[in-house]
Amino acid sequence: MSDESGVGATSPGRARQNAIYTAGVFGDRPRVPADFAELERRARAAMSERAWAYIAGGAGEGATMTANRAAFARWEIVPRVLRDVSRRDLSVELFGHRLPAPVLFAPVGAGELARPDSDVLIGQAAAELGVPYIFSNQGCSPMEETAAAMDAVRAGAPRWFQLYWSTDDDLVTSLVRRAESMDAQAIVVTLDTTMLGWRPQDLNIGSLPFARAEGIAQYTSDPRFRDIVAARLAAPDRPAGPKVRVTRSAVAALASMARRVPGSFLSNLRSPVPRESVQTFLDIYSRPSLNWDDIAGLCDRTELPVVLKGILHPDDAARAVDIGVGGIVVSNHGGRQVDGSISALDALPGIAEAVRRRAHVLFDSGIRTGSDVYKALALGADAVCVGRPHMYGLAIDGRDGARDAVANIIAELDLTLGLAGQTSVSELSPDVVRRADCGCGQSSHTDRAPLSPTR
Repeated sequence: MSDESGVGATSPGRARQNAIYTAGVFGDRPRVPADFAELERRARAAMSERAWAYIAGGAGEGATMTANRAAFARWEIVPRVLRDVSRRDLSVELFGHRLPAPVLFAPVGAGELARPDSDVLIGQAAAELGVPYIFSNQGCSPMEETAAAMDAVRAGAPRWFQLYWSTDDDLVTSLVRRAESMDAQAIVVTLDTTMLGWRPQDLNIGSLPFARAEGIAQYTSDPRFRDIVAARLAAPDRPAGPKVRVTRSAVAALASMARRVPGSFLSNLRSPVPRESVQTFLDIYSRPSLNWDDIAGLCDRTELPVVLKGILHPDDAARAVDIGVGGIVVSNHGGRQVDGSISALDALPGIAEAVRRRAHVLFDSGIRTGSDVYKALALGADAVCVGRPHMYGLAIDGRDGARDAVANIIAELDLTLGLAGQTSVSELSPDVVRRADCGCGQSSHTDRAPLSPTR
C-alpha cells in the first residue's frame, strides 16, 4: 500500500475517515452509523417485527449471544509504539485466492425480510469491496442470479456457497453442482442447524419465513427439488393436507408463496405447487442424521474446498482436517441455536491449535467492530465472517448500507492494526493481546507457520 502521507493514500481506514469528514463539511452525514449500537437501533426502526425477530433474535434466553460479546471484552489489545506503520497490508490468501481484507459476508437466510432482492444487493456490496459473499442456502434469489449480479460489478467477484444438508442426497448433489457451475470458491457446510433451535422471538409471533416461501429460492430454482415436488403432487396415496382456515394471515401467506415460486402470480394462486413447495422444503431441508461419512463423501466428490461451519470443539476440528476438510468456521450460529453454548471466541484458540495450520480457520459469531476482527485474528483466525452488521446496513440503506457496514469494520481494522503497532495482519498472534481477567497474555494457539497443502 502507498504511503499515507501524500495524495492517493490507499489505507482503507484513512480513506473512509477522510470521505466521511469531507462530506461532513457540506453537511452530509453517513446513512450507516459508524458504531454498532446506533447501527442496531436504526436497523430495528427500519425492520418489520418479523424481520427483527428473525435476524436479531437468538436461542432461548439469549445467553449465547451475550457470551459471544463478553468473550471479546475479556481480551485486551496491547499496543506497541514508535514503529513505522505508514504502510499496512490487510490482505490474506484463502484457498489460493488473494483477498484485500480478512473479512467475508456471512450467509444469512431469508434476507428479504430486511430488504427485497437481499441476496443480489448483498452480493453486489461484497463485490464492490472485493471480499467473498457466502451465498445462503436459504437465500431469496437463485445462486446463479446473485453470481451474475456480482460479476456485473466486478468480474470474477469471489463467492462461496453455504450448504444445508437435505434429507434428499440427490438434492445435495444438485446444489453442489450448481455451486461449482457458478464458480463458487468453496462449499461451506453448516453443521449446527440440523434442526432449528428454540427461538422465542420467532415463536412468540408464530413467524417462520420459510413457511411463507421466504428464503427458499435455492430450492424452488433447483431441478431436483422441483422433481420432488412434482412426484409428491402426483403420488396416488398423497395424504390430504390440513384443513385450511381462511384468515387474513392465511391469505397473505398464500399470496407470499405465489409471488416467490416460479410461475405467474395468478396461476400460482390457483395451483397447489406453491404450498407443496413450502411443505416439501419444511420436510426435507435438513437432516439430523448428518455424520462424518457424509462429509468425507462430499470431500471426495467435489474439487472445491469443503469448509465446516459450526465447530466448537477441538476434537471435531482435528477430525475434520483428518478426513480432508480444507477449512473450519468456528461458530455458534451467532447464538441462534444452543442457549448457553460456549462463546465462539473462547473456542477459537483450542481449535486453531488442534488444526495446526493444516486447514484455514475462520471465525463467526459476535463480530461487531474492527477491533473484534483484530482480536479474532490474533487468537488464531485467518479471516472472519460478518453477519448481523451487514444485514442491519442492508435494512437501513440497501446495497450501499450492506457495503458501508462492512467497509466500516474493515476501516477500523486497518486503523487498529496501525495504532497497535503492526503493519500486516500476518503479524498478529496471541502476543498482541492479553486476557483482561488474568493478565497472562497467553493462549494455546500455535504460531503462524505456513499452511501445508490441503484440499
